[in-house]
Amino acid sequence: MTNTSARPADELERVMQTYGNMLFRIALITLGDASDAEDTVQETLIKYMQKAPEFRDREHEKAWLLKVISNICKDILRFRSRYRMVDIEEIKEFSKETQDTGILEALMILPEKFRVVLTLYYVEEYTIETIAKVIGRTTSAVKMRLQKGRKLLEEIYRKEYM
Repeated sequence: MTNTSARPADELERVMQTYGNMLFRIALITLGDASDAEDTVQETLIKYMQKAPEFRDREHEKAWLLKVISNICKDILRFRSRYRMVDIEEIKEFSKETQDTGILEALMILPEKFRVVLTLYYVEEYTIETIAKVIGRTTSAVKMRLQKGRKLLEEIYRKEYM
């Protein structure tokens, strides 16, 4: 029996073209593993197709996708027995700018709660309010994580790459 509210395949193609790279980058930075990131994006798209939620606009759709991928990443991190670092070559491949790789290397060292907030704010250019909704925290908590994350990132970057 199929879900009658499921989305057509061309809609999935549009979502993948529009948001696929962003979702992959977020999952890759959060999880540190390209294979897990691919699986997470796929699971997000499956939920998008199966649930077929109604959106007010494209920003609402994007926020929904971010929330879903964030929750899936959290689930994966909960079940990992140990932390695995991503191969820096994979990060370089998906980096927007080649000069960003030192920063991305330093970003990968940060604890997940800072890494996600910094990525959403600086890489994906989300507002503090949007990030708060996506990660389920207050705007004050997001501001604090940004502040602490920037400080940690600066310390790591100066120590490792300068």
